[in-house]
Amino acid sequence: MRGYCDFYEVAPSDEELLALSRALIADPEREGVQLLARGDRPVGFATIFWSWATTSAERIGVMNDLFVAPEARGSGVAEALIEACRAECAARGAGRLTWQTAPDNAAAMKVYDRVGTTHERWVDYWLPV
Repeated sequence: MRGYCDFYEVAPSDEELLALSRALIADPEREGVQLLARGDRPVGFATIFWSWATTSAERIGVMNDLFVAPEARGSGVAEALIEACRAECAARGAGRLTWQTAPDNAAAMKVYDRVGTTHERWVDYWLPV
């Protein structure tokens, strides 16, 4: 997770990341994480959260994070993680898997196009609480 945060130039503490990791693993009915490793080294992860889409009247999976270690990019890890998330959504009765990416993340968008995604045009907002 540290590599993912470094990529997006954000700096939560190691303690905060450890607490998040524990929460993802502890309650798989509420949240989920997919992790791929080669040998004893993690090469990528994705997180899924569950929500509802009122406009399509269905449960959905939201892939909130997807990260592949730089040395593993281009080797199918991203595609494998997306497919694992899609399979988890299907197993839990979700109608679709949805996610977003930064508008300048062209490399990721190429992967998403290869796996057959539909690109929607929404404007994201957030509000601190």
